[in-house]
Amino acid sequence: MRRISFLLIILVVGFLSCKQSKKAAPLGSTGQASRTTGWTAGEMEVFGFTDPQYIEQQTGPGLVFVQGGTFIMGRIDEDVLRDWDNQPRRVTVASFYMDETEVTNFDYRQYLAWLTHVYPSNIQKYRDALPDTLVWRRALAYNEPYVNNYLRHPSYSDYPVVGVNWIQATEYCKWRTDRVNEHLLIENGYLVLDSAQAGSNVFSTEGYLMGHYADTVENRVRWENGLLLPNYRLPTEAEWEYAALGLIGEADGELLTQRRMYPWTGTFIREDAMKTKGQMKANFTRGRGDLMGMAGALNDAADISAPVFSYEPNDYGIYCMAGNVNEWVADVYRPLSPVDVEEFQPYRGNVITEYDTIPGGKVRFNEFGQAVTDTIDDFRNYLEEYSTMPNSPVPTSWMYYQEPGNLNVIGSRITDNARVYKGGSWRDRAYWLNPGSRRFMDERKAADDLGFRCAMTRLGPPRAK
Repeated sequence: MRRISFLLIILVVGFLSCKQSKKAAPLGSTGQASRTTGWTAGEMEVFGFTDPQYIEQQTGPGLVFVQGGTFIMGRIDEDVLRDWDNQPRRVTVASFYMDETEVTNFDYRQYLAWLTHVYPSNIQKYRDALPDTLVWRRALAYNEPYVNNYLRHPSYSDYPVVGVNWIQATEYCKWRTDRVNEHLLIENGYLVLDSAQAGSNVFSTEGYLMGHYADTVENRVRWENGLLLPNYRLPTEAEWEYAALGLIGEADGELLTQRRMYPWTGTFIREDAMKTKGQMKANFTRGRGDLMGMAGALNDAADISAPVFSYEPNDYGIYCMAGNVNEWVADVYRPLSPVDVEEFQPYRGNVITEYDTIPGGKVRFNEFGQAVTDTIDDFRNYLEEYSTMPNSPVPTSWMYYQEPGNLNVIGSRITDNARVYKGGSWRDRAYWLNPGSRRFMDERKAADDLGFRCAMTRLGPPRAK
């Protein structure tokens, strides 16, 4: 295997976040000759072609690998609300990565501290990211201690962050992507840590790959090198449900011995092992007014949410996929999604964008160092283009739906801003612990029992080496 020597240079540029390190290590090449032209990678270098060797995608910080496959997605238990919005169907999910736990208060406070440091003159940027701590406030409950302490006090550092809406969760995922990739570049010697980065000079993965921070960087890592990781993002509903069920624990080859109702084997919600016999497998409300059991025998040992490593993980090694807090997923809510979406990688919410450019063809960046995009297709309403056409088979009122729980009322709560959340919470009864259950909320709203975790796409073969 021939190694490609990179020219080591020191960059002094206005964009401080991308100063070049002297310790950059060259990335390898396969050195194979082309089967179509016979030219070797070395011979093609004069034309700008590089031939980086295959790099197995590393598991990003906080993630675990989830091998994909086929499963029955949708309702497992009785549809007690009669919403008829979750018909069972067989789908296939590609392999991906999922956070081992929900994002914690400690994790989110790092994000807030970074925003304060990097955008000191833009207080609105910080305020837009702040969780709504007033979600704890109830007219007839003494919850003020949580309003003031849950997010900030170290006693709750390992508890899942709540009061975060869908938009804030999505922004956190973008921030996490950039911080992880920036650290990878520093760790491998391609960047040096720049604590003075600010405003439009802030490091972003997109900006780095586009060469936004320097006109010429001869040994800049390219996407083709395989060093940088794909985006952290919210999991799709299908990914979340697949990971929650953890059906590898019920499979004998391709024979599924039983279909799970919860992220664990069986239909019971108490532990049956001798050492922990009778204890709850998740954090939820057992009945009216019973959130944690009797003093001296606190069953799930949690009055509100619990630390994220509480209870046993499922067969993928993922914690609290039932109970603790509900979790945002990426999908837009539609009652008929189960009969509309694709068999492979089902998802509703695609918004297709392209980069906005300035004269000369360069991508436009905003004051925060982020590439500006324009929407070219919006598939959240994938039939919209037909509903506005003459003689369309789709009625123009197709976006209006019956209100859940009241079939006599036509409403518009189900909009492009309605997002699915899953998992059940410390406020919920056991019914909602079923991964097949689904509910929705406006993406701009938040709750004291609703958090999130991140996922990442798996590139390459579905089996990890």
